[in-house]
Amino acid sequence: MKEAIHPKYHVTTMTCACGSVFETGSVKENLRVEICSACHPFYTGKQKFIDVGGRVDKFKKKYGI
Repeated sequence: MKEAIHPKYHVTTMTCACGSVFETGSVKENLRVEICSACHPFYTGKQKFIDVGGRVDKFKKKYGI
């Protein structure tokens, strides 16, 4: 490898929106993420339905469900 062209590699603190904090390696010092393995539906088995702007109700009304 060439000298002095690679970024510095840090032990990084990652903070999720759910409040989970863990350490990993990255070229950035601190990272904030929206979703992690502690709150992701695939890993937790819990599905969250978020009705944004009444889309679910609009769909139900349109198709008579």
